[in-house]
Amino acid sequence: MSELSEEQRIAFEAAAFRRLIDHLGQRTDVQNIDLMNLAGFCRNCLSNWYREAAEAAGVEVSKDDAREHVYGMPYDEWRRLHQREAAPGAIEAFQAGQGAGH
Repeated sequence: MSELSEEQRIAFEAAAFRRLIDHLGQRTDVQNIDLMNLAGFCRNCLSNWYREAAEAAGVEVSKDDAREHVYGMPYDEWRRLHQREAAPGAIEAFQAGQGAGH
C-alpha cells in the first residue's frame, strides 16, 4: 500500500466508520447483545467511542446525542422499534464473556 497522508488516513477511517454505522442501521435485526457476544462491541460502544473522541478534542457531546448519531434516531425510539427479547442463551453467553466493550 502506498503511503497515505494523515488527511487521507483520517478521511478513509471516517468513511469506514460511516459505512459501519449505515450498515448497522440497515441491520436492525442484529441486536446489541448478539454483537457483544460475537464481536465484543455494540452500537452503544460505538457511541461511547464517538463521544470519547469528541471529548478528547475538547468538544462535549452528550451520551444521548452520541447514541442518536450511531442509531440514526433517539435511542429510546430505536429500542421501541427494533429491540427484541434476547435469544435463548444470549444473556448467559454475555455474562460468561462479560462483553469486552462494556
